[in-house]
Amino acid sequence: MATKFLSLACIRSLNSANLTPRPHYPSMPKYPAGVSLLENSLPVTESTAFFSVIGMTCSACAGSVEKAIKRLPGIREAVVDVLNGKARVQFYPSFVNVDQVCEAINDAGFEASILNDDMIERCRIRVIGMTCTSCSTTLESTLQAIRGVQNAQVALATEEAEICYNPRILNYHQLLQAIEDSGFEALLIRTEEDVSKIQLQVDGVRSENSMRLIGSSLEALPGVLGIDIDPSLSKISLSYKPNVTGPRNIIQVIESTGSGQIKATIFPEEQGRDAYKKEEIKQYYRSFLWSLIFTIPVFLSSMVFTYIPGIKDGLDTKIVNMMTVGELLRWVLATPVQFIIGRRFYTGSYKALRHRSANMDVLIALGTNAAYFYSVYMVLRSATSSDFKATDFFETSSMLISFILLGKYLEVLAKGKTSDAIAKLMKLVPETATLLTFDNDGRVIREDEIDSRLIQKNDVIKVIPGAKVASDGVVVWGQSHVNESMITGEAKPVAKRQDDSVIGGTLNENGVLHVRATHVGSESALSQIVRLVESAQMAKAPVQKIADRISKFFVPMVIVLSLTTWLIWFLTGKYGGYPRTWIPSSMDSFELALQFGISVMVIACPCALGLATPTAVMVGTGVGASKGVLIKGGQALERAHKVNCIVFDKTGTLTVGKPVVVNTKLLKNMALKDFYELVAATEVNSEHPLAKAVVEYAKKFKEEDDNQTWPEALDFISITGHGVKAIVQNKEVLAGNKSLMLDQNIFIPVEAEEILKEIEELAQTGILVSIDRKLTGVLAISDPLKPSAREVISILKAMKVKSIMVTGDNWGTAKSIANEVGIDDVIAEAKPDQKADEVKELQTLGHTVAMVGDGINDSPALVAADVGMAIGAGTDIAIEAADIVLMKSNLEDVITAIDLSRKTFSRIRLNYVWALGYNLLGIPIAAGVLFPSTRFRLPPWIAGAAMAASSVSVVCSSLLLKYYKRPKKLDALDIQGIRVE
Repeated sequence: MATKFLSLACIRSLNSANLTPRPHYPSMPKYPAGVSLLENSLPVTESTAFFSVIGMTCSACAGSVEKAIKRLPGIREAVVDVLNGKARVQFYPSFVNVDQVCEAINDAGFEASILNDDMIERCRIRVIGMTCTSCSTTLESTLQAIRGVQNAQVALATEEAEICYNPRILNYHQLLQAIEDSGFEALLIRTEEDVSKIQLQVDGVRSENSMRLIGSSLEALPGVLGIDIDPSLSKISLSYKPNVTGPRNIIQVIESTGSGQIKATIFPEEQGRDAYKKEEIKQYYRSFLWSLIFTIPVFLSSMVFTYIPGIKDGLDTKIVNMMTVGELLRWVLATPVQFIIGRRFYTGSYKALRHRSANMDVLIALGTNAAYFYSVYMVLRSATSSDFKATDFFETSSMLISFILLGKYLEVLAKGKTSDAIAKLMKLVPETATLLTFDNDGRVIREDEIDSRLIQKNDVIKVIPGAKVASDGVVVWGQSHVNESMITGEAKPVAKRQDDSVIGGTLNENGVLHVRATHVGSESALSQIVRLVESAQMAKAPVQKIADRISKFFVPMVIVLSLTTWLIWFLTGKYGGYPRTWIPSSMDSFELALQFGISVMVIACPCALGLATPTAVMVGTGVGASKGVLIKGGQALERAHKVNCIVFDKTGTLTVGKPVVVNTKLLKNMALKDFYELVAATEVNSEHPLAKAVVEYAKKFKEEDDNQTWPEALDFISITGHGVKAIVQNKEVLAGNKSLMLDQNIFIPVEAEEILKEIEELAQTGILVSIDRKLTGVLAISDPLKPSAREVISILKAMKVKSIMVTGDNWGTAKSIANEVGIDDVIAEAKPDQKADEVKELQTLGHTVAMVGDGINDSPALVAADVGMAIGAGTDIAIEAADIVLMKSNLEDVITAIDLSRKTFSRIRLNYVWALGYNLLGIPIAAGVLFPSTRFRLPPWIAGAAMAASSVSVVCSSLLLKYYKRPKKLDALDIQGIRVE
């Protein structure tokens, strides 16, 4: 299945007019035969096919292909990608087949063929057991080597893997097994195929046989893909196709199997990453508390009680030969800490070494084992000798493990807060919803309050004033204003009436709405935004490669350094290289050297290096999402902070994007109504904003007509960057710019030239209209500047970012607009490929270029730029091609995106200073550099605490990004009242 990107089509607001409320709606949405709204299910099997479409050159072509497909019966959805020459079609095979779809595309004038070999699916898997960046890089290499895996990313900070693979070669079960074989625990989060998951609690089941019977009933239900039954918890986990069935249908099957004695509900536990994080935090907290119970007595008997008369005598009492009560007590107490509480380090070390890699667990296991087993040797030697007095280091191993567990607890606690933005987004959806049931005439006969997770496609939900919309959908009755600021960032409520779309999680303000659910579960706008942010947090920034390269050699290097430290101190002491007075009275030269070696081993940890980049990227992208700036990953974030040149499209970017016809000049004797009927019939086939403005203006001439449709346009051609051409009512109609007329050999009289000049001086766009090869009229179209445009360009200049405007509009209008906003460099009359060429030329001059646009025509330039920024109200294709999506369509968010990326990368650099600083300063001190001059040495347990603190400090440093505030100059724009509606 083709990789999916975020679609913000459902986020666009539609202004509404007043509509008289109706208590019921007799005409419900039309579905293929056999589909029942009252049953709230879609029993018709659905398929998805991908087609190659050759011959498309612009958005008009894509529109023609889409219309041709949608005319066929049984088509659910058709999405055409003009950039890649592809179409994705969801259809019902009982009504139409792929050959008919191909034929329809061919009849529309294009060449179509079905694609079978480009199937790529994506899955996200939670990976449990990674401790440092060495684990993540090793696992990533293992996954990349599997046949059929196109790409694999493993993120230490999120503890997740995102894998793109060919489903014809392998499935996600094999990927889970591969991760398990690598020594980690793997849990499937989701796949990108059209599959939903649900967990149900089943009450009233008296035997395992009954559970098996329920499982068999569910397997027979159309749309159910997989079932996992846990009889001990009376829990059933299912995956299903939401287009075929839904959670209420599943519950109905379960309850009907038990003849009314069985009840099924949503399993009462938190879902997803939050539940796992909370459990992980609890585990580390419990482990730390248990370690304290044993470690505190070890510490007291070793460090404190030896100075208290009476207690010291009791601890020094000999049991066998020279073995004392204190030594035996410390041995007994340190053993469960070493082997039970510290078992996780042995497990992690084994898994790492089995795959010929080394991680933090290896260092901890080596360091604690050295201290523990040396102490065991010393105690056993004292027990077999009548004159040997032992010195043990049990407090070193137990305190080391305790401090590392404390550090890990604080680390996971802090890491859990890095994804707060996702958690806040997910909480926007209300817990319950009011489901409406209708009779055959469309009248409401019942209202039921249900869990919002039980909403199925085509359910009709009642939304009262003050309540949140429970699901993405379409208004089928009622009118109200809906506050969409939590999604779009715009505080102004949007009017909604019948046929308008609404977004799940938005707030209904002042009227009752009946909403038909169109996108539920993972298909909802919120879920897609969450998915985009999660994918962004998974993607590695290029700067992280530094840490990945270091981590490969870090642990082996530390082990060698530790052994070298021990050997140097031991040999120096043995051969009198330093005075005996340097050695503490309780030790000999071997033990002193051993402590230095262990300290070096445990103070150096690659964890902080591995967390420096991903935690900052996680927080940065989360903050961006909360401010309406969706950044697609660490790579986009890294490139954005280097941007020193921004290329702006004009229409919809610097301007409001809602052009209107402000003047009409006819050059021939013709009724204005007849003129606009011909022009509108031609322009209605185009997706260009100027064409839409002409059609909208022409509608006022048909307000009193019974027939509201336009005449049919034959032989329609969209000439990219110039205009359109068609045959309407046996007349050849051309509408476009001056270049179109010249190319078509249409004579332009002096009068028209003067009109065009006046229009362009007013910063308006002139459209010439030719009928039967005679220039007939000139239209003046105005698209007002966004209120903040001039100030944004000024702020960018202050940030040393150069601004350039590239537009397909004429030179006169382009220069007027550029002068008005303060842009010096202008490129006009540029076709889509020319926009991309201009971007590439700027790159060759050494600029890091960002492109800001909103249309299909901007997509090639968005892809060519180092950073593509799409205005959120733009086309889906532009949004998919961009690296950053500005959801609120506010131009000032361009500044927010660049400033946030700069702040994030400043934080990443600071994180590297923290991570490397601990090691560069800590390792020499732990190795005893200061000992000869100051007699200061770093005990291993303090070294362990310092190691744990390094990771915690890096995560906390990243968390400070949560307090990011955009530049004060932008706040000044708000104070001045400069906002874009």
